Amino acid sequence: MFGTISKEIEVPVTANEAWKIYGTIQLANIVVKELPNIVHRVDILEGDGGVGSILRVTFPPGTPLLTSHKEKFVVVDDEKRVKIAQVVEGGLLDLGFTFYKVKFEVIEKDKETCITRATIEYDVKEEAAANASFVSIQTFVDIMNMVAKCLTQGKDGQSCA
Repeated sequence: MFGTISKEIEVPVTANEAWKIYGTIQLANIVVKELPNIVHRVDILEGDGGVGSILRVTFPPGTPLLTSHKEKFVVVDDEKRVKIAQVVEGGLLDLGFTFYKVKFEVIEKDKETCITRATIEYDVKEEAAANASFVSIQTFVDIMNMVAKCLTQGKDGQSCA
C-alpha cells in the first residue's frame, strides 16, 4: 500500500535564507537542540550532509515502537532547494514498511517570503497495512514551524543554532 502526505507553511524570509538550514546538516542539529521530544540524537555515519550521507537518527527514550533508524540523503539539490532523506535501515522498515522517505522543499514565493513543504512517501506491505497509521506529517510540520521561528528570530537560524 503506497501513500503520500504533504504539508506546507509560509515563512517570511527569503528562500535562500531558509535553504541555508534545510540544505545542510544544520537542520538535524537544530532539531536535536530545539525539539528533543522528536529526535534525541543524530550521528553522521558517512558523508558531510550532502548526497550519499548516512545518518543514524535516535528517537527519545519511550518513543512507541521506534528507537532509531538510518537514513540516507538521496537528493540535496541546491538549485531546486530540495532535500530527500530515505530510511535505509530500522525504524518503520522494521514495522512492515518497504519504503519511507521525507522530502523538504523550499519554494520562493516572492523576494521576502518562501514556502517550506514537507512530503512523506511510503509503501507498506499489505500484511502490515494497519501500520500505515504510524505515518504522520505533524512531526515535520513541527520541524518546519520551529525552523521558521529560528529564521525569523535570528539571521540564518542563529537564535537556534
